[in-house]
Amino acid sequence: MSDIPSFPYQILWEERRILSVGNLTRDDAKEFIGLLGQVPVTTQVTFFPLNKANTALNALREGSITGAAVLLIIKGSL
Repeated sequence: MSDIPSFPYQILWEERRILSVGNLTRDDAKEFIGLLGQVPVTTQVTFFPLNKANTALNALREGSITGAAVLLIIKGSL
């Protein structure tokens, strides 16, 4: 086996942000927002109580979740 190359741990553990600068006018934004009402947007969310976090992770690994997996912190779920 070959050695795993070293890299700065901050790349692994630090939170990342994606920033972009939009090149648009106020009228472009108004037109875009007007189009949002014409395009159906649906979300798919699967909720898991916090004590089922490992189940959620396994489902994500297996690809059996479509959309987002959300952990719920509910009294008594620990």
